[in-house]
Amino acid sequence: MTPTNETAATVTKQLPRSAPDKPLVTIEPSKSWVALNLADLWEYRELLYFLMWRDVKVRYKQTLLGAAWAIIQPFVTMLIFTYFFGKLAKIPAEGVPYPIFAYTGLLVWTFFSNAVTGAGSSLVGSSNLITKVYFPRVIIPSAAVGAGLLDFAIAAVLLVGLMAYYGFAVTWALLILPSLLALTTLLALGVGMWMAALNVKYRDVRYALPFLIQVWFFVTPIIYPSSLVPEEWRWLMVLNPLTGIIEGFRASLFGRPFDLQAIGFSAVFSVVMFLYALHTFRRLERSFAELV
Repeated sequence: MTPTNETAATVTKQLPRSAPDKPLVTIEPSKSWVALNLADLWEYRELLYFLMWRDVKVRYKQTLLGAAWAIIQPFVTMLIFTYFFGKLAKIPAEGVPYPIFAYTGLLVWTFFSNAVTGAGSSLVGSSNLITKVYFPRVIIPSAAVGAGLLDFAIAAVLLVGLMAYYGFAVTWALLILPSLLALTTLLALGVGMWMAALNVKYRDVRYALPFLIQVWFFVTPIIYPSSLVPEEWRWLMVLNPLTGIIEGFRASLFGRPFDLQAIGFSAVFSVVMFLYALHTFRRLERSFAELV
């Protein structure tokens, strides 16, 4: 039925003059060299939270012990190291009981290594998302690192129990721990983003990364103190950014003086590594959908 002129005029009057603006995402080349766009993490924070929670659920899905694995891994490793290196090899722990000495280092190392490994393979494992919808790709490795913080918090409960068992008092130095944890997270995110971007283009990374992590473990003062290294070679230990972080954790927990030089180098290295990794990630991001 064709409307009359009067009806058509009435309909015309009821229509709005202009349609409301719709949300629009404009993807355009940056005017700068390579835009880092750090604000994307905050703008897409809900997606970041969703992907973090997804990683946590996938990790413990259909497991009998669930989140208890976050404690079992460093705890069993601590028992093995305590027997072989603490009792048999008699490695000094600078006056600290070897179990808590080793567990402190393992707590930081387990979070760092799992975060880097998870972030390094995160882009390839999320190819279905990358090829179907737009969102800042940096959220994917960031979610992998963020999910590891839950494991760190669970495993830290055992550390509190060990400190109470061995009679370590609570001091103001413990207030430094959040800063050291943030520094560890920043370093893990930088290395993880860099590995993730390279893994999309060069699949050799997934074979080389576990080997590099293993080598990194032995050059980090986890099962031994940095003071065990001869004085003329100790500067090489400081070049490892995890040295200052782990020694800082121990100083905060055990009431020892902080090695500000080592911690300062770790902080500078972590920031530079993060910015370089983010720059590399943004530069290679345009080809992710084609290569992944």
